[in-house]
Amino acid sequence: MPDAAQLAQAHWNETIDLYTRRKVRRLFGDDISIEKYQCATFQFLAPWFGWFLVVRGQKTRFMESRIWFASKPASLLVCLVLALFLATLTLWVPSYWPVAAFEIAVFVLAGIAIALARQPGVNVGFPLIILSSIVVWGCLQLLTGSSINRFETDRATLQWMTWAAVYYLGVSTLREESLARLVRIAIVWFGLVIAVEAILQAYLSPGKVFGLFDTGYQHFVMGPIIYHTHFAVFIETILPIALVLAFESYTYLGIAAVLLAALVVSASRGGLIIAFGEVLVVLFLSHRQRPEVSRRIFQIALALAGVTAILTLIVGFATASERFYSETLTAGRLQFAISTLHMIAVHPWIGWGLGCWPTVYPAFATLDPGAIVNQAHTDWLQWTAEGGLPVGLAMIALALWAIRPALRSIWGIGILAVLIHAAFDYPFSRPAIGAWPILILSMAAATNQSAVLSTMHRSGSR
Repeated sequence: MPDAAQLAQAHWNETIDLYTRRKVRRLFGDDISIEKYQCATFQFLAPWFGWFLVVRGQKTRFMESRIWFASKPASLLVCLVLALFLATLTLWVPSYWPVAAFEIAVFVLAGIAIALARQPGVNVGFPLIILSSIVVWGCLQLLTGSSINRFETDRATLQWMTWAAVYYLGVSTLREESLARLVRIAIVWFGLVIAVEAILQAYLSPGKVFGLFDTGYQHFVMGPIIYHTHFAVFIETILPIALVLAFESYTYLGIAAVLLAALVVSASRGGLIIAFGEVLVVLFLSHRQRPEVSRRIFQIALALAGVTAILTLIVGFATASERFYSETLTAGRLQFAISTLHMIAVHPWIGWGLGCWPTVYPAFATLDPGAIVNQAHTDWLQWTAEGGLPVGLAMIALALWAIRPALRSIWGIGILAVLIHAAFDYPFSRPAIGAWPILILSMAAATNQSAVLSTMHRSGSR
């Protein structure tokens, strides 16, 4: 029995058929035969009719778009990516509504995917199980009263639920590599726009987002992203994709150089170290997996080094250099980590409650920086302190699982880069920033599954 989408598509085909017949008769008269009409439809009239619908804006075009949304997984993916774009562009807004809008949008899209019976592929469900388990754990903390701050645990649980929904949407809609590639290209160009705007903003209107909105900060505001470490995480996620695409077009090599130059301007020390490590890993993996393009790899490495050096000379390296020499990377972080370990020792199994680290820290503080300390500056220890050892071990299992699809895809190593960055900073403190590596993970997992199935199919055909 045909489902709703098939019935809708059949109705659309009948509408197109009837509408085209009327257009044919208006153009060529009533004496045209059905045989001539049927032969001419796809050879001549269909391209003309498609142009007519787009240019003249007929109502049937709207009907087609509604059916496309209901029957094509690409529409859900496009909406998810657009929601993530908008959430990134509004990261500077101090109000909570951008976060709430992004989470609601993701939940609605996930609900639609569930209603359309979109199923994740085989062997890609482990991260979804991990993320969903952490959501359940947060709910358990609320039900048992083990959370020290119910409001913060409630918000943190919604954040983990958002990431679980992002991963579900990714693996259930990214089964076609052609569609995933288009998404990656769109992400790279979006990253270029943010990087260029961030560089211009840093020199022309520091502290003002888009040169218009005052943030109250004077340094390290990169585009719409207030904290330069979050900007570095954003670049770390996108940079490997641009580098892999550079093997197809030198345009993406230039984009990769711009992304690196933007990192230099941000003066994120950890981001710079990890990003240049990503470049080396991408080139090494490309050589291992594609030895026939070794000469091309060497050319890309030289070109990237040259273009990046030129752009760095243009934007300047003084601020980043001063940060490397003026203070150590562990300043303050070591004391925060020791306090977090003491928190874990007190409540090792159930934790203090998801999102409750800022509430608990004053009781274990060994350093008073003269300001509110809102993060542990190490997500790994903070996850363990808030959720106990079960949450910490679950995230370690997720990281280990992500290694294979990330390395196999090459462009997915940004996932591992962000997880490494989480050892000495807090890239997962904002839903939108944390959603970037989760989306790339879902894409890498779906691509890895397609590659495995393709290999099995070729082996079976022999």
